[in-house]
Amino acid sequence: MSFSQGEVERYARHLVLREIGGPGQQKLKAARVLLVGAGGLGAPAALYLAAAGVGMIGLADADAVSLSNLQRQVLYAEADVGRPKVEAAADHLTALNPNVTVVPHPVWLDGANAREIVRGYDIVLDGTDDFSTRFAVSDACLAEGKTLVSGALGRWTGQVGVFHGQPCYRCLVPEIPPDAETCALVGVVGALAGVIGSMMALEAVKVITGAGQPLAGRLLIYDALAAETRTVRIGADPACPSCGPSSKG
Repeated sequence: MSFSQGEVERYARHLVLREIGGPGQQKLKAARVLLVGAGGLGAPAALYLAAAGVGMIGLADADAVSLSNLQRQVLYAEADVGRPKVEAAADHLTALNPNVTVVPHPVWLDGANAREIVRGYDIVLDGTDDFSTRFAVSDACLAEGKTLVSGALGRWTGQVGVFHGQPCYRCLVPEIPPDAETCALVGVVGALAGVIGSMMALEAVKVITGAGQPLAGRLLIYDALAAETRTVRIGADPACPSCGPSSKG
């Protein structure tokens, strides 16, 4: 897979990195990445993945841009209010990097359609705040053998984890928490979405290029108020309904 002179200039700072270089940039160009949720986390992640030269970016979101999104969803502008997010996002990402193919999926992912959509991609980033969607995406990634980069945030705290096989996301969150919160209910500082979304994109770039140590089986937790991070290891749950022995019948 060759690069045009424009691409060589565009990706020059990647090409001189020992951990990426030409072979890694070729892997990025060949990669197909699905973002589930084009909101607070998906927006900055999509920008950085497009800028990095990921060849195909899928966007799964059935929502439209609202004025309240603009406090943190930096992919959009005020003129986009009322437009479907996947449509507006595709325009902005293509403007940023015309070498990237953007595939819109204007739907919510659930148990009925998740596997079919996930199947067409190499890696999946989930930044939604709905646990039913998260479970459906995790199960689809597990069934299709895809790597899942999961991000979440609320108020001043965010987290990022990478899952492939065991442990899976359901080992971390086995069932919907009774006190589950959303950003609409509890609020979130806008810049935190940029931090966590960028971390998700960074983990995806590492997985695709084979650079460094991804957060596989680990969860990075960032406390923005204290400016502190900690990383915890996620254990495989033998009773997990998705990846445990009982899930295989």
